[in-house]
Amino acid sequence: MQTVLLVIHLMLAIALIGTVLLQKSEGGALGMGGGGMSGFMTGRSTANLLTRTTAIIAALFFLTSVLLVVLATHRGEGTLSIPASAPPAAPGPTAPPASAPTAPAPGSAQPAAPPATGSGAPPTPAAPAPPAEPTAPVTK
Repeated sequence: MQTVLLVIHLMLAIALIGTVLLQKSEGGALGMGGGGMSGFMTGRSTANLLTRTTAIIAALFFLTSVLLVVLATHRGEGTLSIPASAPPAAPGPTAPPASAPTAPAPGSAQPAAPPATGSGAPPTPAAPAPPAEPTAPVTK
């Protein structure tokens, strides 16, 4: 059903292009198409015929467009999936450089590693120790 409708849609598109190109130019901006009276189809009645034909073909074109969208959505093909690659990651906090000094764990006797010389980056201060758990006063 969808394939048949798609073929009809493409035939309507070609017919619509043809009927638009057959019509006489209104403004004659480029000087083509609106020449003398010796044409394939001439006269006022022909202009009315082409205008009506264009309108009918355009209405059928829009109808087939809507039907194709409804069929694609009904069959579950209306979603866009791009299998090529993963989307780029959102910018977020960056990891510190490998030469940055690390702070010792609270309570350990190990000193912080000295910063690498020539890195150009100022040393980062050590993180303060977390506050101790608050205790409630004991009343007796």
